Amino acid sequence: MTPDTREWRSSIPYDYWDDADIDALAWECLRRNPKYQRDYANIAKTPVRGDNETEAIGNRWGLRFPRPPKPKRP
Repeated sequence: MTPDTREWRSSIPYDYWDDADIDALAWECLRRNPKYQRDYANIAKTPVRGDNETEAIGNRWGLRFPRPPKPKRP
């Protein structure tokens, strides 16, 4: 039995996945996760800082948030 393809849409938007690496696939799954979206919204509305909440969120999702470089002293 062959699948009914009459309702299929164009595959062009999915051509990206032919050459995507594991990081891209992981990001696509993560960004669609409602719990991640909630966590992201919570940290996005606050200034960048290296506090425990941000670190905990990064650990929960397996992410690393690079810290901004410290200003050089004259």
